[in-house]
Amino acid sequence: QVNLVESGGGSVQAGGSLRLRCAASGYAGSQYSMAWFRQPPGKEREGVAAYYMETGTEKYADSVMGRFTISQGDANDAVYLQMNSLKIEDTAMYYCAARVGYWLTLSPNTYYDWGQGIQVTVSS
Repeated sequence: QVNLVESGGGSVQAGGSLRLRCAASGYAGSQYSMAWFRQPPGKEREGVAAYYMETGTEKYADSVMGRFTISQGDANDAVYLQMNSLKIEDTAMYYCAARVGYWLTLSPNTYYDWGQGIQVTVSS
């Protein structure tokens, strides 16, 4: 049984930082991919960053390149999303997703397993 649980969301002023964590359980080994997506109010879900756990390979959306960093935890069962220089347009519900294998893609249709989501609100 795969389970993904997000934490670390909240409210911050523009220019500030937040760090999201996604804890994964039910995966054996490290040959799986994890990703962060977000869905602003009234808009479609979009990919933010992806990560292949075995090699540490990363992929970012252009909108967050240089501001967000995806990384894995020491126990190989979590990924983090460090979000710096936050903008008002980063406000969204953020979701963690995962799938066994090498899937370094930002397409939501790729991923089979999803967390419940966590709210990030950036204000002026």
